[in-house]
Amino acid sequence: MSLCYWGVPMFEPSDMQDIGALLPHAGPMLLLDRVVEAEGKRICCEATVRSDGLFDRAGAVPAYLGLEYMAQAIAALSGLHARQRGEPARLGFLLGTRRFETSAATLHCGAIVQVIVREVVRSTTGMAAFDCQVTGKDVSQSARLSVFEPGDPDHYLQGDIQ
Repeated sequence: MSLCYWGVPMFEPSDMQDIGALLPHAGPMLLLDRVVEAEGKRICCEATVRSDGLFDRAGAVPAYLGLEYMAQAIAALSGLHARQRGEPARLGFLLGTRRFETSAATLHCGAIVQVIVREVVRSTTGMAAFDCQVTGKDVSQSARLSVFEPGDPDHYLQGDIQ
């Protein structure tokens, strides 16, 4: 049984097949490999810690890269919700991290990790908080991430935040 098993998925398997379509990331910055399952306010993704990316240092990456895995899993969940509404994936911002704990200083390249995120709270302004975990062989991480998804990211980036 999968570590992520929650029952009947809310999303259709076809919605979860192309993780690149769910995230506003591309190339070496797309760190997740696939969505394992998703339901409501939770998602479980999988990633292989890559040695071909920007973060590899002698066969391992810094443990804090787990925060980016968590943020991308949040973005994938947002992308699934957007797909259900018939919209494209939108840009979001990581605002902060609370209580990041890790059992290892590095993640070994080639290791497969599961990334689980669960929405804790969301406001109508686009602010949200998620409880997150990264687990795999020789690693266990947890944190609460605060994120912001503006209604119109282009206007926000141009300084027009109304």
